Amino acid sequence: MKRVLVTGASGFIGFQSLPYLIARGYEIHAIAHRNLPRNEIDVRWHQADLLDSGAVRALLAKVAPSHLLHFAWYAEPGKYQQSEKNSEWSKAGIELLQAFAASGGQRAVFAGTCFEYDLSYGYCSEASTPCVPNTPYGVGKFALAGFVAGSPPTGVSTAWGRVFHLFGPGEHPKRLVPSVSLSLMRGETAHCTHARQVRDFMHVDDVASAFVALLESGVEGIVNIGSGDRVAIRTLVLQIADLLGRPDSIVFGSISPQVNDPSLLIPDISRLRDEVEWTPRLRLRDGLACTIDWWRMNRTRLRTEA
Repeated sequence: MKRVLVTGASGFIGFQSLPYLIARGYEIHAIAHRNLPRNEIDVRWHQADLLDSGAVRALLAKVAPSHLLHFAWYAEPGKYQQSEKNSEWSKAGIELLQAFAASGGQRAVFAGTCFEYDLSYGYCSEASTPCVPNTPYGVGKFALAGFVAGSPPTGVSTAWGRVFHLFGPGEHPKRLVPSVSLSLMRGETAHCTHARQVRDFMHVDDVASAFVALLESGVEGIVNIGSGDRVAIRTLVLQIADLLGRPDSIVFGSISPQVNDPSLLIPDISRLRDEVEWTPRLRLRDGLACTIDWWRMNRTRLRTEA
């Protein structure tokens, strides 16, 4: 029996990964920091603070997982990029992998970020694009990547999945897709930057599927996680407006873009496609439609909880 420990399992990507792990026959042990989710699927939940190294060692010794999927990180919108907490999470990731190895673990996959790269290059290849992160978030992730993918403990096979741009159900309401969608649902005008920046967007369900495929594959080192389709943010926003029947309710250029916001930021997905042998299931418009349906059903509940 394959036994996997999933950190950040109640989070944006982690929760979406659980059905894929069940389908692959894993016994799943999932970590949540605070309130444990209702056990609606066959998952064993554990409450733990991953910044407490003693608690982490004790949990790993108890569970003795053969596999590890590490998604947990400090991710508060508007704060996580510049937070000093990134260094704490980088150190905690090293200790987690060491504890995993000590408990007899065999295969570990960690979630990284495109913000590890030198963003001025625009097109990001694992083999040729330099990594020059310019935020504490990128620095923290890159430092951990050096240990996970560069010098992992003996006997542990590892991979580091660099996530690009994602969206989907459960995303924080202040992020791009839900922010535009919710504004239009309320009958408001959606304000955006010039939105000519080109990105690679992928639905979170596909991102989760890609990570599980990477875990299963045995492919090691850095692997970009993306769809392979480049799209201008303007195109994505207009598709949201069209799906909601409000194509004339977008104002472009009313918000200033972030400083040093690259005009192009897309991944080379050759390793994901050719070595992991994985391709996305959802096309952009279909993924947006599913996400909009989710917000339609959940926005009242979220407003009540807020």
